[in-house]
Amino acid sequence: MELWVPGSALDRVGDARLDPGWVRGLWSGEGARLLRVGAEHRLPLTDEGGLRFEPPAGEFEDQRHLLVGTVDGMGVFAVDDPAVPAPTAVGRFAVTGLGDTERDIAITALALVNWHRVAPHCGICGGDTIVREAGHVRHCPACVRDRFPRTDPAVITAIVDADDRLLLAHNATWDAARMSLVAGFVDAGESLEACVRREVFEEVGVRLAEVRYVASQPWPFPRSLMLGFAARAVSPDIRVDGVEIDRAQFVSRAEYDALLAEERLGTPTSASIAATLIGLWRRGELPL
Repeated sequence: MELWVPGSALDRVGDARLDPGWVRGLWSGEGARLLRVGAEHRLPLTDEGGLRFEPPAGEFEDQRHLLVGTVDGMGVFAVDDPAVPAPTAVGRFAVTGLGDTERDIAITALALVNWHRVAPHCGICGGDTIVREAGHVRHCPACVRDRFPRTDPAVITAIVDADDRLLLAHNATWDAARMSLVAGFVDAGESLEACVRREVFEEVGVRLAEVRYVASQPWPFPRSLMLGFAARAVSPDIRVDGVEIDRAQFVSRAEYDALLAEERLGTPTSASIAATLIGLWRRGELPL
């Protein structure tokens, strides 16, 4: 099920970006755009809520300017700029009101910038690395090794019981009303399905019967790939871990709607896969 930006017109030009001359031509070409990415995942916005691009200025700097891709053959670039001028919004909220193409651009730009911020040195020898492939590779001259943007896989699961009630959980660090789905990072050597079962049992004490993959979503805050699942609980008995999750409950659709109407439930941002999975459940469309 392809739910993430299916209508995006962004072309990642994976082969063409190997040619530095071609990339420089895009930078100076007609219709090229530059997106500044600020500190704390902030993105510049227009008054209407879209991404605020600017035309590239000066020479292309291959150690600083990052090629996101092309749209209709025109280059889209990003640059790390902690002092990006207002108005801005934190990325996870900024992408909520964007169309598929701008959302794709924003998330890709954030992912690249976040990676470069934390990867200036080689993980093997500690030496300085240099940027290659228009920002998609960092090369260590000493080790003669390439490094690629890191992505951390995490699972998130819409869990229902025999009565088709949805499990909502509250993280101990969240605002009191906020609840969402159980999620967690994949361990080394662990399959996605095994991770779903482990995380759910560790956090809320629920054993799962059927586990089905639904869809994925990049979430570079700072570098996650969220893999969405649907699962059915063996029983509705809950035992929270009391550390990460301090309370959880199964809710019917009517109960969920009532909590929303009474403003007693804080929900995930609409651009998140958590909101997508909850929406599938509310419409009776989870693949179970």
